[in-house]
This record gives sequence, structure tokens and C-alpha cells, in this order.
Amino acid sequence: MDFVDVNSVAAATSQNPVGDAVGILTLKKAIQIQGQLAMQLIDAIPMPPANPPHLGQGVDTRA
Repeated sequence: MDFVDVNSVAAATSQNPVGDAVGILTLKKAIQIQGQLAMQLIDAIPMPPANPPHLGQGVDTRA
């Protein structure tokens, strides 16, 4: 099993702050687009037809 040195990981990630910022902005934009697409899909769901008023008024208790 390989163990990762925390100091080497921290040093490697701190060397490229511009790349990290670009990656974060790209991720935020992707999440925003996915949210918009999800809302479009939810809005595209058709409303179920309404039942006539006489349906659902009685319960048949005999089995």
C-alpha cells in the first residue's frame, strides 16, 4: 500500500493556483448548466389529466 506524503501533496497543489481557479470556475459553470438543464427537464414533464369529480369519492370495503 502506498502512502502519500501530505506535505508533497500540499506543495504540488499550491504551485498552480491559476489552474486551480480556472478548474473551480469551470466546475461552477458546469454545475450551473446542469441545474438549468434539470429545471428544463422538470418543466417539460406534462401535467397528469384531472380525474372526473365522481372518481375517488367511495371506497369499496368488500374483498
